[in-house]
Amino acid sequence: MSDIHIRIEGRAGRITLTREKALNALSYDMCLAIDAALRDWATDDSVALVILDAAGDKAFCAGGDIAELYETGTKGDFAYGRNFWRDEYRMNARIFEYPKPVVSFLQGFTMGGGVGIGCHGTHRIVCESSRISMPECGIGLVPDVGGSLLLALAPGRLGEYLGTTGHRMGAADAILAGFADHFIPQAQWPGLIADLQRTGDLNLLAQMAETPPEGQLEAMRAEIDACFAGETLADILTVLTARDDAFARSTLKTLSRHAPLSLACTVEMVHRLRATNTTMRRALDLEYRFTHRAMEQGDLLEGVRALIIDKDKSPKWQYAEAPVPAVAVSQMLMPLGPDALTFEEEE
Repeated sequence: MSDIHIRIEGRAGRITLTREKALNALSYDMCLAIDAALRDWATDDSVALVILDAAGDKAFCAGGDIAELYETGTKGDFAYGRNFWRDEYRMNARIFEYPKPVVSFLQGFTMGGGVGIGCHGTHRIVCESSRISMPECGIGLVPDVGGSLLLALAPGRLGEYLGTTGHRMGAADAILAGFADHFIPQAQWPGLIADLQRTGDLNLLAQMAETPPEGQLEAMRAEIDACFAGETLADILTVLTARDDAFARSTLKTLSRHAPLSLACTVEMVHRLRATNTTMRRALDLEYRFTHRAMEQGDLLEGVRALIIDKDKSPKWQYAEAPVPAVAVSQMLMPLGPDALTFEEEE
């Protein structure tokens, strides 16, 4: 497949995203190819570890390829998107639960669907150019591909902040928030990957890790924790509105551009997952409840139209003029019954 290069080199199973001109955006076919390779290698004794990387300097993976989702959804065909998300989420779970080490090299943009591939392995490497984010609320989705689990496990109220604002994390911020493990300058990656292939020695990663350049989130922690401690989106907005400082004004401006229903559901999802003995599968199940309904009942098609297709940047969001009703959040996140996300051994 021209969009992805899958092979075994030395002791490593290698998966390289090669859609450089599309910022390595993840297509449905790429998801299926990754999943198939992981299945094959799980029981292949010649494969000691898996290495995930991508061509180019601009992006590891800037997200899912949503052109086909939009085209089918606007015709009233919601099955394509639902199947895509179902199979993508199963692949995300496979990476998270994989029986062998998975090492990912995350240069440039790692956003949305890229987080689902790159941030659930055992060893996640970032560099000077890394910019990791979950920007889904900006197009009428919620942080998915297992990202809601990472947000729920992030320190303090970083999960609510990162999930609703789509803040782009550099290397230090990504490590602080639990989206990455080691900072290694990108110039050292080719030699490191060659050594990993040859030796299979994961100790090389910690040995080569350096202290990353200072991030932004640590200095913002007190403000984030104070402003994002509310039970609902309305609580958070009330606190931000009552404050008259640069952080509150900047944050409110960002949130005002995003879909209110998505924001409210994101806060609720993070809280639900944080309150339980959460698992990746529980997180994916909750995400799928939203994405299964996102085109038919949510704002996804309007968000994609306004930001990506027409590019007028003037989406007509639901609940733009009034608080999001609690019942609307419940309806997006209620169980799907026979349509619920399942995993192989459950079927």
